[in-house]
Parts: sequence; C-alpha cells; structure tokens
Amino acid sequence: MKQYEQRDGDPVMEDGLPEGGIEDPQEEDDELEGIVRYSISFYGADMPVDGLVDRLNRKDIFIPSFQRKFVWSQAQASRFIESLIIDLPVPGIFMFKEPDSRKLMVVDGQQRLRTLQCFHDGLLRGREFRLVGVSKDLQGKTYKDLTYEEQRNLNDYMLHATIFRQDEPNGDRSSVYSVFERLNTGGAPLQPQEIRACVYRGKFNDLLSELSGNPDWKRIYGSSSERKKDEEIILRFFALYHAQEKYERPMKQFLNDFMEHHRKMNSKLRGQFRSRFESTIAAIAEVLGPEALRPERNLNVSVADAVLVGVAHRLESGPIHDRDALRAAHDRLLEGLRKEELYSIGTTSKERVNRRIELARAEYEAVE
Repeated sequence: MKQYEQRDGDPVMEDGLPEGGIEDPQEEDDELEGIVRYSISFYGADMPVDGLVDRLNRKDIFIPSFQRKFVWSQAQASRFIESLIIDLPVPGIFMFKEPDSRKLMVVDGQQRLRTLQCFHDGLLRGREFRLVGVSKDLQGKTYKDLTYEEQRNLNDYMLHATIFRQDEPNGDRSSVYSVFERLNTGGAPLQPQEIRACVYRGKFNDLLSELSGNPDWKRIYGSSSERKKDEEIILRFFALYHAQEKYERPMKQFLNDFMEHHRKMNSKLRGQFRSRFESTIAAIAEVLGPEALRPERNLNVSVADAVLVGVAHRLESGPIHDRDALRAAHDRLLEGLRKEELYSIGTTSKERVNRRIELARAEYEAVE
C-alpha cells in the first residue's frame, strides 16, 4: 500500500472563444492548497495482446469517450506493432478498476491499445491498416498477412499494466483525477473538465454536455469549447448555487467533489438543475445580452460565477419584469466587483468568492 499526495491548484482557463477569450485569474499559492493523501492499492499485470484486444472488444477494458481521438500516424502505429512482433520493450499502461462495474478504465495508454485493436480489426481511420515505415519483411502487411509465427509473437506479447484502485478516501474517485492529471502532461495537457468528464462520467456529466449546447448559453459564451471550458463554467454555477456554504479552496477540488456527489443524479434532480440553468441563462441573454459576463473584452469566469448565481437566486421569487432595473443593477455589480478587485486577483479565496456572490445577490434581489 502506498500513499499518494496531491497539491491541487485552481484551473487556468485559456483563450478559447471566437472573439476575445476567457479570464480566470488565480494566485500561485493555490498550488500549495488542499493537500490530499490517498491510500491506493495497485498491482502489476502482464496481459497478452490478444487478451487485451478481446477485453477491449467486450468493453471489459474501456477507453473513456471523452479522451482525445486517435492521433498516432500510420507510421507511429506501425512501428509500435513492429516493436511487439520483434519483442522490443514498450511502455506499459495504467488502468483504474471501477468499484461498481469491476471494469478497467484506461487512464494512460489509449493510443497503444487503440493501435492493437485497429490492427486486429484491419482498419485504421476507416482505411485498411497496412504496416508502413517498418522492416522490409513486414512492410505493407495487414494482420491477416502476417505469418503464423509473426501473429503468435504479436498476440503472445505481454504488455505490462498497472491496475489501481482507491481505498481511502472511501466513496470518491479523487485519486483517478490526480493520476489523469499527472500522467497527461504532453504537448496539450488535458484541461480539468476534460478529466472530470471521464472520472465522474454519468448523468450529471451528460447534463453539462447537453446544457453547453443551449442557444441562450451559446449566445453568451460563444462556440462550444473543445476543451470543455464552457461546461466547467456551468458546473461552477451549479456548485456555487447549491453548495456555496461548503466552498473551500482549491476550486478544483470543490468542483471535483460536487461532480462526484451528483454523478448519478436521478431524473427529478436532473430536471430541476436543467430548469434552473435554462431560466437563469434565458433571463441573462434576453436582458443583459452577450456582454453580460465580460467586464472588459474577455469573458471572466469570476464574474460569471457572481452573475449566474445572483440571477438564479433572484428568480426564486419570480420572473424579472423591470429590464431597465436589471441592467442598472448589473452595471452597479460590475462596478462594485471592479472597485474591490474581486475578479482580477485572489479570485478563488473563500472570502472573495463569497463576497462576489453577496454583492450579486444584493444588487439583483431588489429588481422587480
């Protein structure tokens, strides 16, 4: 049994909008907040290639749907297959054993596993998978073209897998998030919400994806984000609206916990969440327009927290009839946030998060 330590920081949102970008300022000391210690059981298992392919086809081993598309070139995939046939060492894979289904979720190694599956199936991106850029005796061969000995060498190759499960804390998947985050550090590291979409997949994640396509939201946010940044803002809205009193920095862990808790939400709660978001964003889009969450040029995540949560609380007492009063309240809110520097520095401290929402609720609640 080993202990795994995590130091979480608040997610940094990059420019991803068609016009302007997203601002989500954070302080460097966020990285030192929220030390989490895990008790994790893990073991190594050498699995033959044909067994891996069979379990992939049966979905006993599965690659989360959120993960990036197959990106290896045909030459890269071919060289990997060649390495196995000629018995060269290759990197292993990481998999998480789900406590409920007992299935194995691929955390690291999807390109290797997809290559094996594609080569056995004979197709790579819809075209015949022939080996290229390899030794002459293998050049141009499909799986069916391999000699019996070559097929045997490939299928009997033992790929090392590290399989882990989280023992403590019990009842959540926070360690899986951390492993994803630490292993995926390539040229385009996964964004926090991309990881959540895998680790906490379920009905709540499906709802976030659906709501990101809401026409009023798209009018405010812009085109959907391939990196799921729009879904993270919606998640922040739900988390701060429903659980503001539980908020502690780092924001990343707060959002992880909220998503874990609601992962298997029932249809009634799902409907309540949907209705609350749709009514809130409809009021904002109709009265405040596309600039509602942009105190300057860019959409600001901290401003989005305040505006969405503030308007949602106001709507609890009924529809908004005085549009001019809402616009005036919104202008006063932005000015107040600006004066107190509540969306530019130290944005994730508990005091500043609470102060932003306090100001928003105070401004919006008097609007008739």
